[in-house]
Amino acid sequence: MSHTIFIDGGVGTTGIEIGDRLAGRPELSLITLDEKDRKDAAARRDALNAADIVILCLPDDAAREAVALIDNDHTRVIDASTAHRVADGWTYGFPELEPGHREKLAASRFVANPGCWPTGFLALVRPLTLAGLVPADWPVTVSGASGYSGGGKAMIAEYEGADGAPTAFRAYGLGLGHKHVPEMTRYSGLVHPPLFAPAVANGYRGMVVEVPLQLRAMPGAPSLGDVHAALADAYAGSPLVSVASLAESAAMGQVQLEHVGATDRLALFVFGNADSGQARLVAALDNLGKGAAGAAVQNLNILAGLSEIAGLRL
Repeated sequence: MSHTIFIDGGVGTTGIEIGDRLAGRPELSLITLDEKDRKDAAARRDALNAADIVILCLPDDAAREAVALIDNDHTRVIDASTAHRVADGWTYGFPELEPGHREKLAASRFVANPGCWPTGFLALVRPLTLAGLVPADWPVTVSGASGYSGGGKAMIAEYEGADGAPTAFRAYGLGLGHKHVPEMTRYSGLVHPPLFAPAVANGYRGMVVEVPLQLRAMPGAPSLGDVHAALADAYAGSPLVSVASLAESAAMGQVQLEHVGATDRLALFVFGNADSGQARLVAALDNLGKGAAGAAVQNLNILAGLSEIAGLRL
């Protein structure tokens, strides 16, 4: 059975990456619009309604407008924008979120693709709140750095312009009201927003997301082994998410921005000091892979009843 797919916004950074992962797949038929039709409402309406599955790679307002153009009861939507990530009627598109979530996704019509930062954060924190190791009211901090492609065409042009990169490292989100925080809070199981301290590094793609924990101060004083076991159990058998052993992590001593390369994998690590009762949980992913395009294709595969990893970069 062939599935008809339309990528609305397919010429943007994420849209191009998605198109590359869908190319050459005989089970999929792609609808494409000529350049003159990409911003024509009638042409887009026809394409949106002709598709079995639509992937929206648009700014938030444009994504909402695209959904409004769909006037049938069967076209399924994967929205890569922020517009619907905590909206009623939309399923959060992180299949690994918790037991049973993959099945919930498969039955959904409207799917909101996660943000890249929340993907790393939730992969680390959700298994721990489910296991009761991190209390729902615990003050959680998340930090790290992402490649500049996460800022889209404008930031790519800024870093790759004739004048050279503006900076090697840039902290942002200093007002503590970043648009990723609502989805981080809701889907982690926390009752208070995490303190989110993101940064951009002078590298095109890749990211490292870190959650530090003062284990000795937490209820029950969980050990590094407890934390690692919860993560390892949560992702046992996952084709995309790996959890390094404590020995492997200790031997590494560092995690680079480009750790997973241009793949759709997500690598998790537990670093720590048993004597001090402190831990640093780290997620490494490609902000354009599992953090964006790879996640959208993974969700498409689930909606279409295909192999979950078809077309993905492993």
